[in-house]
Amino acid sequence: MRILSWNINGIRTLPQYHPWNNFTSFQGILQHLKADIICFQEMKSSRSSLSRCIALPDDYEAFFSFPQNKGGYSGVAVYADSRTITPLRAEEGLSGILQPKPPLTSDERISRSYPCASEIELLPDEHGSTPNDLAALDAEGRALIVDFGLLVLINVYCPNETSDARLPFKMNFHIMLQERVRKLMNEGREVVVVGDINICATPLDHCDGHLASNVATFHDHPARAWFHRWLSPIGCMTDAVRTFWPGRKGMYTCWNMRISARETNYGTRVDYILVTPGMLPWIKHGDIQPSLKGSDHCPIYIDLHDEITTDTGEKLFLHDVLPMDRNRSDPPRLAARQWEEYSGKQTLLSTFFGKGNRLHTPNSSPFSSLSPTPDTQPSREQSDAAQSDHTHPAIELPPPTHPSLSSQKSAYTPTYTPMSQALASSSKLQPNFISSSRPTPPASSVKRKPSDDATKKAPKKLKGGQSKLSSFFAQPSITPPCSQEEFSSPDADQQDYIDSDHQLALELSASLGNPLSQGSLASATPSASQSKAAWSQLMAPIQPPNCLIHSEPAKEFTVNKAGPNKGKTFFLCSRPVGPGYDKGKGERLREEVDHRYRCNFFKWSSDVRREAKDKSFTS
Repeated sequence: MRILSWNINGIRTLPQYHPWNNFTSFQGILQHLKADIICFQEMKSSRSSLSRCIALPDDYEAFFSFPQNKGGYSGVAVYADSRTITPLRAEEGLSGILQPKPPLTSDERISRSYPCASEIELLPDEHGSTPNDLAALDAEGRALIVDFGLLVLINVYCPNETSDARLPFKMNFHIMLQERVRKLMNEGREVVVVGDINICATPLDHCDGHLASNVATFHDHPARAWFHRWLSPIGCMTDAVRTFWPGRKGMYTCWNMRISARETNYGTRVDYILVTPGMLPWIKHGDIQPSLKGSDHCPIYIDLHDEITTDTGEKLFLHDVLPMDRNRSDPPRLAARQWEEYSGKQTLLSTFFGKGNRLHTPNSSPFSSLSPTPDTQPSREQSDAAQSDHTHPAIELPPPTHPSLSSQKSAYTPTYTPMSQALASSSKLQPNFISSSRPTPPASSVKRKPSDDATKKAPKKLKGGQSKLSSFFAQPSITPPCSQEEFSSPDADQQDYIDSDHQLALELSASLGNPLSQGSLASATPSASQSKAAWSQLMAPIQPPNCLIHSEPAKEFTVNKAGPNKGKTFFLCSRPVGPGYDKGKGERLREEVDHRYRCNFFKWSSDVRREAKDKSFTS
């Protein structure tokens, strides 16, 4: 029997990676993991957006915990293979506060007692106030507890220390977890805690832990000090995977994907399977699975013996101590199979807005709904609504009417024009270009406001500063006078932009070809090839600079973090990161820098472009 844990960093990201993109159902993913109990962290979903194929995979009982206030954030899940094991009870959260409706009865609860804020020592927040209850700690969908008879499984996604103000919340969550385990042990239960603890246990679990500046002060951090006291030999919990690999280096489970740290295994081990002493005889093996992609974390697992021999010589078989009832028709009330939307008692509101107004049947949720977009993944309701927005009638595009474009067809390669741009540009010249298969009713037969057609069928107009690429390769011809209704002020602004840009291209072309003729540029009309050469020079890709340490071409990156620099590009050393790579003088001691890895070279792309421009003019 195998218990597997994996921080998947979003349930919709898996289809982007091999081999998960080869499966046509979510059950195929679960079966490929080859585990009887599968625990996921960071589902980044919600109950309303969860498709049926994820909530109710065949042959699996599924349990979920979602954040109460934040959608697409945190979230944990437990899948139990009903063919090999049967969950007896399940609870959401660690405090016992989160309850379904109606609340769990005493027979449905896993514990008789729960952590209480007045009984444990919690840390005050940044304002100096100490929490008087544990509701806020359990409100982010970070814990699930499932009773399997032999063991009580706790799947957790512990908070990360994103700032100093977040540290008290993180520590209080750890303290609540420790208290819940202690109460279960006092009731005679064996506990297995799996998940992303977001703490490195020892210097061996950190890529820079071997550096002299880190070894001496490694456990000074409050979270690491707490974890060190909770683990054996000081505490009651045993790091099951490390037990089988006590001196193994580089056994990391998490990497920073923004700096391509996985390529050089520059990571940390923050995912664990922790067990109480009574579970140690049952554990056969444990390891990590770094070859499985799909997240910035990798899976970890432990295998259990089929049978063990106690100190008294008695043989115990796993199938005798673990419940397995295939005929059980009533899983714990927290199971997704018990949700109203999947029990046939409730119809989702989104089913009324599908394509063709067809109601979704329980088996109509395709696995393709998992496929993400580069930035965000819309929910099923948003996807269905978007289908109707992108359905266009048959249209006939008008012939080109711009004299300069029609006369210069051989001077450039036509580019693809988006449909919305084509509609907008042609609607100015031929307002009634849209043809419909339906006959036009008489004007007297239908009464409606004159603005209805304009508001419903009129395509969006181009922005004032937007122009086609083709307009840059020829001098815009002077158009005959037109009425005010045909061309508005935004088009005049657009023409000004084209004239000014064309003038810049002429100046660049003349300065490269004949610097002495710059005084007569305004009246000159160069050929199309000269204009094209000028713009090619202007729009040429920037040549990367060489980093100072390795004298190798740097690599360009884009700022994605929100702020004033979002969208800007910059250059860094192209070498991969690794132990001792140069983070800068403020972050890395000079004697600990390893120049085999990335140096601290940095330069904005705008600076590189400006230097290249100045160099071309001086030469």
